[in-house]
Amino acid sequence: MKKQKNISILGTSSDAGKSTVTFLIGKLLQNTGYNVAPFKAQNVSNNSYVANDGSEIAIAQHFQAEVMELKTSYLNNPILLKTGKKNSSQIIVKGKAVKDVNVREYFRDIDTLKPVVKKCFEKLNKQNDIVVAEGAGSPVELNLMSKDLSNIFIADKFDTKIILVADIERSGVFASIWGTYNLLPKKLRKNVIGVIVNKFRGDMSLFENGVKIIEKDFGIPVIGVLPYKPLNLGFEDSQSILNYRQNKQNPKLKVAVIQYPTMSNYNDFEPLLADQEIYLEFVNSNKNLEQYDLVILSGSKATIEDLKWLKKTGLFKQIKNRTKPVYGVCGGYQMMFNNIIDNNKVEVESDTKIDALGIFNDDIKFKKKKILKKSIFNIFDLEVEGFEMHCGISKKYPFFAKNKNFQGSFIHAIFDNDNFRDYLFKSIDKRYKGFKYKKYKKDTIQKFTKSMEKHIDINKVLKGIKK
Repeated sequence: MKKQKNISILGTSSDAGKSTVTFLIGKLLQNTGYNVAPFKAQNVSNNSYVANDGSEIAIAQHFQAEVMELKTSYLNNPILLKTGKKNSSQIIVKGKAVKDVNVREYFRDIDTLKPVVKKCFEKLNKQNDIVVAEGAGSPVELNLMSKDLSNIFIADKFDTKIILVADIERSGVFASIWGTYNLLPKKLRKNVIGVIVNKFRGDMSLFENGVKIIEKDFGIPVIGVLPYKPLNLGFEDSQSILNYRQNKQNPKLKVAVIQYPTMSNYNDFEPLLADQEIYLEFVNSNKNLEQYDLVILSGSKATIEDLKWLKKTGLFKQIKNRTKPVYGVCGGYQMMFNNIIDNNKVEVESDTKIDALGIFNDDIKFKKKKILKKSIFNIFDLEVEGFEMHCGISKKYPFFAKNKNFQGSFIHAIFDNDNFRDYLFKSIDKRYKGFKYKKYKKDTIQKFTKSMEKHIDINKVLKGIKK
């Protein structure tokens, strides 16, 4: 198919819904016959995934590609920042951890990353008809425009067509649209093909006059007004998943996920939020854990600090003495060993050895090189799909371990597997029936996309991206 202009999805504010609009526009363009790929130059998130090429990318770009049924690589997200020790962030370039940097140092050296982003975009562009590039935050933070990789740099360097996304849930939607548009550099204003007004609640006919104002007074075409409809999949950040409200009539099991200060990979628990037989609660204080049928120790970006937090809150003692089931995921799994040893200064600034829960008789030792592996694993006499993403190593129990009511593994996305959920939850309550999560996920995405499709004028998009 004839090559078209690429697209930048820029928000008029943070949390406007850029990630969702990116996969919606991508999927709809794909449905018209184009080869489309999602892209984000730089993301900031502790929720990441191991891509098909063995690299580490942000969960949002992995999910966007999953919606479009594409294989993933670092090309989808060449730069990822993960918050780490003290005021620093771990910088991941082309899917591999490079070093820890503070914000000042990162912005100082930002120009050294532009060639990386440029090369990845160009390569993705050659492989596809259209690249849909998600922006970050607001594109018109005037004091940071020269340091902006995801918005201005991409839109200017590659002359992308621009779709603005405005969040009507926030007050001042007209001001945010008008202000963002008029603060863009003149060259980029000419590339704006329209705006999508997102998260509208109630009777949409009440906004018909609003559409006229935007189109006639502002001179900006309205590509669509999207109703507020939570997808409840592909949560990009912790707040989204923590604010999710469960409406479950008769759950069979009550599950607690320990929410430490630097808990990572919240997306591991999306299957449990979707499961009508499970009531899931995130626990971030010394709450009585006896009321829960299962306690899960989640992944952690800073395992040693989160282990210290467990001790400080009193949860450590509760978990250690618990007689009901406990399951550990990655960082939580590592907390179940005798000691955690970091002599390579992966998480800390000086050699550290800290005693852990002592459930599994071995030590966890941190190595500088992070293990990244997406595969099918044999654990607990089951074949499960998932991925490893950790620096801690156990020689005796390199993948999983079980001791009485305690068990765990390094494997993320473990709860996506129906056979594993059946194994774990039926051992706690025989009444548990389970469900087909992959089918649920596929059906939910299809229904969501179809429901939004009728609110987006894809012809305006197709017309706007013609060369």
